[in-house]
Parts: sequence; structure tokens; C-alpha cells
Amino acid sequence: MVDGPELMRDGRAVRVALLVYNDARNDSRVLKTAASLRSAGAQVRIFAVARGRAGCAEGPDLVGDGIEVDRAPEFEFVRYAPWALNLARRVTGRPIPPTGGSGPAKPVATGAPKRAMPASSPVPASGPAAASTVHRLVNDLWLRTYRVVSLSLYWVESARAAAAWKPDIVHANDGNTLAPAVWISRACGAEIVYDAHELWRHRNVRRDRPIAPLVEGAIESWAIRRAGGVITVSPSIATWLHETYDLCEVPTLVRNIPRRPEETAQERGGQLRAMAGLTPETKVIAYGGRITTSRGIEETLDALALMPASTHFVLLGYGEVDYLATLHTRIGALGIATRVHFVGAVASDQVSSALADADLSVVFVRPICLSYEFSLPNKLFESIHAGLPIAAADLPDTAAIVRDYGVGEIFQAHDPNQIAMSMASTMAAVLADPQRYRDAARVAATHLTWQGEEQALLALYAQVLAR
Repeated sequence: MVDGPELMRDGRAVRVALLVYNDARNDSRVLKTAASLRSAGAQVRIFAVARGRAGCAEGPDLVGDGIEVDRAPEFEFVRYAPWALNLARRVTGRPIPPTGGSGPAKPVATGAPKRAMPASSPVPASGPAAASTVHRLVNDLWLRTYRVVSLSLYWVESARAAAAWKPDIVHANDGNTLAPAVWISRACGAEIVYDAHELWRHRNVRRDRPIAPLVEGAIESWAIRRAGGVITVSPSIATWLHETYDLCEVPTLVRNIPRRPEETAQERGGQLRAMAGLTPETKVIAYGGRITTSRGIEETLDALALMPASTHFVLLGYGEVDYLATLHTRIGALGIATRVHFVGAVASDQVSSALADADLSVVFVRPICLSYEFSLPNKLFESIHAGLPIAAADLPDTAAIVRDYGVGEIFQAHDPNQIAMSMASTMAAVLADPQRYRDAARVAATHLTWQGEEQALLALYAQVLAR
């Protein structure tokens, strides 16, 4: 049992339905939230969506530490609209995957991959036919339709299943679960808690969406004022939501910080050098997280080329084959192929311990949208728990943590012509005197824990139930 209020109503455990539009297997925030609520006495069930190609079937299952999950069926054209599948085959003259491309391709993180079609695209994008304007338009329309219908099916199925379970509170994770949360609330009188994992209306999505932003804005504006409580991940997002929607209270800050383990990452020791085959004499810059665009990886490679040959860059995580191919091209052009190492991924609760024997961690989310500008990346807190010195971008919430706790130095991230030089000089300065930052990180790790964040979560729940 966690310290704090017990989540009870009329002498029974409160029922909390957590809605999330993924398979819930690896969503660390949702799993931590569910575990904290359950430890406080609540009966918790996650309502997610099936992902057959990822091994997550529809129906009941368990995730994390035995948390109940009920997955809605994923949309498949062959199951729900075979006529559309046949029509697309006739129009394109090509075979279309019967799933409509619903499952993500299995990510990889090593080697120089061949360029491949992402599995999310329903029509192959190679050859003369795919190059035509008609086929590009058909492919784009097919994918847009698939995404809209898939989300709509999740809304209907998750709302039906959750309402039948009769929760006391519906915990909506991100803006794409707000509509079913309101429907469930109306059906069974449940309170709504909105958990904004990012700034939903200003997230990193394609710009050629003339209708979707209007719909998303209307849903968030409509639902957030009906919520009994609002949670978010950074102070800047909390302020934006409070001011934009004229909320009575500032949203509760519950940062996405790892749970503090009984044994620290430093006590367990690191494994990054062994995974990369590097000696103790090598200076190791670490990256932990998904290997994808806008995470500062390209800029770090450019900065690495300006640093001594004894400095290496090790990436812990996974990425899609197309993006990895572009990275390998860039690495080759910079002449740093022997100094960059892709070592694969580890379980989310093992990231900090894996990183612990690096010399420095880079924390940089390129500020290409307001949500990224206001972010507090998981990797920042994972790096602190690993006891690593940090070189971080000058984004407001990230920089505030680094400066307040003295765990590293800040580089400028807004002038593309200066980023690599600024990063290189900042990393060199940290590597020249790393121990004081390591010491600060070890102290900060005792304060920055999920155990601390869950107290704010449970306090908000107590307020919602009291109303």
C-alpha cells in the first residue's frame, strides 16, 4: 500500500478505467499510474486496443505487474469492410495487406538496413506505378481512412466495454481517448480524469490535416471542462492548458519519472560499454530511447564529428529500418562509422542501469512543435537515475531541471547553424569535469522519483472522489 489516501467509495474499492489508444504493454506512464492506483486500494482495468502483429490480441489480458487490460479489436478491412479491400485492389492493381497495414513493422536497431516500406502504409511505395500521382493519392487516402476508422472503432468498443464495467472514474490518457471518456461518464455517472501526456493540439503530426485539428480542439475544449481533474507532465503544458481553457485550477503536475528501485543504477553497475564492446578508457556519450527523428540524434552525430576520436556515441533503443538507413548514410558521410554503436533495446525498467557506465547523456528533443518545446523527456529522468552528467537543450522545462539540480550543462537548440558547435563545446566541458555532475545526479535521483509523483496523483483522485 502506498502512503496516502485509500481510494474507497461507500466501503468498496473505487473502480478506475484507464483508456489508452495503444496495446498498453510498454506504456510506462499508464502502467505506473495503474500500479499506483491499485496499490492505493482501487480496482483498476486498462481499456486498450489490440495489435495482432505485435502479439497483443483482443480481449482480456494482463500487463505490467498483473494489471488487468481489456483490448478492443483492431480495425481490419478484411474483417469489417472486405468490399473496401477489394475496391482498393482493383483501383491500384496491387495486392493490399488484408489488415490494412494496421500493425507496426518490427523495429530493429543494428546494422545498415535496406530501405523498406513501413508496414503502416497500405500500398507499396516502390516501382513506377507507386510514383504516379494517382497511386500516391490513393495510398494517402487509404491510410487516412484507415486511421480515422481505426480510432472510431476503438472509441465505440472501449466505451461499450468500460461502461459495462461501471467505473467510478475514467482516466483518459491523451486527447484521443477524451470522446469515449465523456460517453462512459454519461452512461454510468463516472468522473473523468484527463491525463495529457503531451500538448495534444500542438504535437508533432503532419501539417496537411485541415479538419483534424478543428475536431481535436473541439473535443479537448468540450471534454476538459467536464473533467473532475486534469493531470499533465510538465509545468509549461500545465500553464498552457490552464490559460487556454480558463480552467478553475492549474492542472496537477505528475511528471513521467521512473520508480526509484531498491538498488540504485550505480550499485547495479552499467552495461553500455559491454554492449558496445568499448574499453573503460573510451569516452561514452549515451542516448537512451526510441531511435527516431526529432530526438537530436542527427545533431549529436554532427557534434561527435567535432570531438576527439576517443569519444564514442552509443544508442540504446530501437528504430524503424527507414530511419536507421538515413542515420547510417549520415554517419558514413561524417566519417564516424567506427565511433557510433547501435546496441539494441532493454526493458523500460532496465534503462537507467544499462546507461550507468556511460560518461554523459544527451537530452535533446528538437523543438519543432510546441509540445516538444514544453516537453520533459523520460530520458532526462532515466539519465539522472543512472547517475550520468547531462548535456541538455535549452528548452524551458528540461533546462529548469538540469539547472535546479546542477546535473549538467545547457546548449542552445534553436539556431540550426550553431547547434552542433554548441553541443560539442557543452559536452566537452561536462566531460572535462564530470564528477560534480555525477554527484549531483545521485542526489537528484533521491528526490525525482515516481514514488513522489504518485502522491500528487493520489491527492487529485481523493479530491475528485470527495466531489
